[in-house]
Amino acid sequence: MSFLSLAGQNLLSPMVLFFVLGAGLSLARSDLSIPGAVAKLLSLYLMMSIGFRGGVEVAHHGLSTTLAAALAAGIGLSFGIPFLAYAILRAATRLSAVDAASVSAHYGSISAVTLVAVMSVLNQMGVSFEGYMIAVAAAMETPAILSALVLARRGQVGGDRNELLREILLNGAVVMLLGSFAIGILTGDRGFALLKPFLVDSFAGFLCLFLLDMGLVAGRGLRDDASTLSIGAVIFALVMPLIGGACATALSPLVGLSPGGTAVLITLAASASYIAVPAAMRLALPEANAALPLTLSLGVTFPFNLLFGIPIYIGWAQAIVR
Repeated sequence: MSFLSLAGQNLLSPMVLFFVLGAGLSLARSDLSIPGAVAKLLSLYLMMSIGFRGGVEVAHHGLSTTLAAALAAGIGLSFGIPFLAYAILRAATRLSAVDAASVSAHYGSISAVTLVAVMSVLNQMGVSFEGYMIAVAAAMETPAILSALVLARRGQVGGDRNELLREILLNGAVVMLLGSFAIGILTGDRGFALLKPFLVDSFAGFLCLFLLDMGLVAGRGLRDDASTLSIGAVIFALVMPLIGGACATALSPLVGLSPGGTAVLITLAASASYIAVPAAMRLALPEANAALPLTLSLGVTFPFNLLFGIPIYIGWAQAIVR
């Protein structure tokens, strides 16, 4: 499939169109909103679904050395990308060391919703991928936070370290992903047969509703926090996903994943967190500007990846893995 046809298919998919609808309505100041409790329930459902299905895949196919290699690659990318992002930010913007470190942490960690999006596109294309990439995604959530603390220097880091550690280890998205993954491994095909109507057949509808809410949130961020953005920061938010994805592309031949699994790894490295890392940064770097990285990751990078990035990353994967 050519890049143009894949991009066109992605742009016209229901999930992308619902995101665009939400963003457009928010920018137009519509009163449409998704209640917070419903949005949280949708998040938990998505994490439960992808975690459980990943565990079932591992139970079905078994553990392998490729899984260990993928985990090592994911952790290495998550820890290393913030250092590259930090250097770019300090050279291209006027951000302070603390703000640059905070933004860098977001771009070293991953977006679970972008993971769901690339999995959905691959499923639509009929391209299989390793189910254990769910475990790789969970492992990539937190190393970037440690990198940010190093970059910001220990003397500048505030907050209760025990509370920060608790926030990292017990983050809701990470716990739900790993917990559902473990349950999927334990129950295998039997559990899959029981939960398929809920976790598989209904998945696309829940994803569209969630992305509608994400569009509303992204539109509000662009509308209300535009004054905090500089041209350099916006360019960074558009270019950094491609840089992170290129790093994963260069590393992928050493891992041995399928084309689909490689596309997932590249997309994870190209995504940016707007759930787990913001919560941790509030504790680790309370003096950092919290609005800026959230606006960049959710308002700029996430739409870019959803609209254009995913087709690019799938194309890169197909080009290097035959």
